[in-house]
Amino acid sequence: MQIFVQAADLHTVQLEPTHTLSHLKELFSSQIPVEDQVITCGGDVIPEDVFLCQHLPENVTLGLSARLLGGKVHGSLARAGKVKGQTPKVAKMEDKKKKRTGRCKRRIQYNRRFSTAVSAFGRKKGPNSNS
Repeated sequence: MQIFVQAADLHTVQLEPTHTLSHLKELFSSQIPVEDQVITCGGDVIPEDVFLCQHLPENVTLGLSARLLGGKVHGSLARAGKVKGQTPKVAKMEDKKKKRTGRCKRRIQYNRRFSTAVSAFGRKKGPNSNS
């Protein structure tokens, strides 16, 4: 079975049906030490004890990389989303009619003041008087 291994360069490897992942790692021990090698297929790490011919399809490309050291993440992730969690939920307001502006507002104002105005005796009343 033939597979491709992408390390620093692309390598072609012929596998026997009895080869496991440890056999494959031995081939590339000159580039990366065996204990630091991580071999992936499609983003998933391949388990150590599997026979590669049964686990992998023909002509697949495997990724070979060195194990990365873990470390502390800058900043604490314990308080991520703190502000959003503390903010109270406000109910959505009902739809109000928006105020008229521009020419429309002036037209309504003109009609209210002059067109439909009934001339009454005495003192002029304000727009909010109910009498």
